Amino acid sequence: MGTVETSAADAATDRRQLINVAYRLLGSVTEAEDAVQDAYARWYGLPRSRREEIRSPAAWLTTATSRICLDLLGSARARRERYVGAWLPEPLPDRAEWDRADGVDPAGPQDPADQIVLDESVTTAFLVVLESMTPAERVAFVLHDVFRYPFADIADVLGRTPAACKQLAASARRRVSVARTPVRTAQADVVRRVKEAWENKDVATLVGLLDPAAVMTADGGGMVGTVLRPVEGDARIARYMVAIADKAPGLELLQRSVNGVPGLVARRDGVVVTVASFDVVDGSVTRIWVVRNPEKLRSWAVAG
Repeated sequence: MGTVETSAADAATDRRQLINVAYRLLGSVTEAEDAVQDAYARWYGLPRSRREEIRSPAAWLTTATSRICLDLLGSARARRERYVGAWLPEPLPDRAEWDRADGVDPAGPQDPADQIVLDESVTTAFLVVLESMTPAERVAFVLHDVFRYPFADIADVLGRTPAACKQLAASARRRVSVARTPVRTAQADVVRRVKEAWENKDVATLVGLLDPAAVMTADGGGMVGTVLRPVEGDARIARYMVAIADKAPGLELLQRSVNGVPGLVARRDGVVVTVASFDVVDGSVTRIWVVRNPEKLRSWAVAG
């Protein structure tokens, strides 16, 4: 990659990698796409002579994208203070799964979300933990532990020494140690049973599937009605779920992958209106994250 010109295949691969990095740093497909677009704009804004001096455009673009994300993370706290209710990461569909289920031709309009690799580093549980980190911790951890970038390169992003970046990643790693990789087969069964109990408005069964200390957090962004504070406790969550079912007749409830892990999706008249993620430990649901903000469900319009 010693020349300015790259093949279309190389450019597509680089862009896919950048979107994957940016989504894990920001938790938003829209913001990730904007960050990558900004990085490319900066690249093409360089004089040609300067671009010819850069041995690895991909590395330059990764550094630029990461710095843009770092700036966005730094201003996120102020933005979240103005956000109505809880803020949750933007959920990702598995478009291939929808195509198989609905018998849809996989050839169709592409969405940036389709380029994101669905692995354990994008589960909702993992992204929520990333939200608890400082911006510098998050960048150091994601770039090193997820994408295996050396600390010397991360130091260039953060403007710190490699040793300081290593300490940041270690601090972040301690936070992540509490996040478990879901056992997907077990989770699929539990989510299926939750779906059935929810459809049957069976409070007792729902309580039996929920951990006594379970917490449900919902994100409506002030654009649709939803609970503004987390709902805590198995009985309270079960009653709330049944009350919602009573108030929303005509919803179609589907079991679908959410960020690569079994979850539930609600559609009305063919339009996805709610996406729910679950954290399951020892056969019980410990956390439920519900996204209803329509701005965060744009990728689901393409998938569904």
